[in-house]
Amino acid sequence: MKDKEIILEVKNLSVVLDRKTILSNISFVVRQGEILAVIGPNGAGKTILFRALLGLLPSAGAIKWKQGIKIGYAPQRFAVEKHFPLSVKEFFLLKAENFWLPRQKILAQIAHKLKLVKLPDRILSERLGELSGGELQRILIAWAMIDYPDVLLLDEPAAGIDIGFEETIYTLIHQIQDELGVTILLISHDLNVVYRYAQQVICINQKMICNGLPRQALNPDELVKLYGEGAFYLHEKAVH
Repeated sequence: MKDKEIILEVKNLSVVLDRKTILSNISFVVRQGEILAVIGPNGAGKTILFRALLGLLPSAGAIKWKQGIKIGYAPQRFAVEKHFPLSVKEFFLLKAENFWLPRQKILAQIAHKLKLVKLPDRILSERLGELSGGELQRILIAWAMIDYPDVLLLDEPAAGIDIGFEETIYTLIHQIQDELGVTILLISHDLNVVYRYAQQVICINQKMICNGLPRQALNPDELVKLYGEGAFYLHEKAVH
């Protein structure tokens, strides 16, 4: 992976909100085609990192994306009232209106993305608020891919999904990467997922704790630094 082109370089990134330091001196690089996993305890600043990378929050330091890169983003949670009158099709078309393409081509793109996330075309007629947690997460991933991004930022894509379906979501993400060659930045609490799919991991808890290949970076000492003294028991199975 070292010979792959660098598409994101972050140097000494810091984020201060309401005079409180949320992130301090975060540095890493992301290369074309890899999956980078971001891990850390609740409140560590993982989602803040993503928002800073997207330019949605003020930050100090340097964030350098490859010129012309297209980025897709799927948030951790997307709350929709059950009876909110917006169908899945309308949700996609709200984003696709900016593509300046014939309607049939836009609909074909939507159908292709639904196929990638293993959802039937008939779901287009359903209301967003009536979808299951797993269906909504798949829709968000498909929505993030609708304009063929080079990079996907996925903030805990299995959040709120029944345990039995978490593996399905991560398998889909891996399949999407294989088919499209897209680079993925992924926030996850599941170390087994990190070991299985990620080529690089960064560990943060307001500052950088570790960075590197998962099986080298995520050793028991670093996990204790990241999560505290109880971490080794909680993650022992994953470590071994």
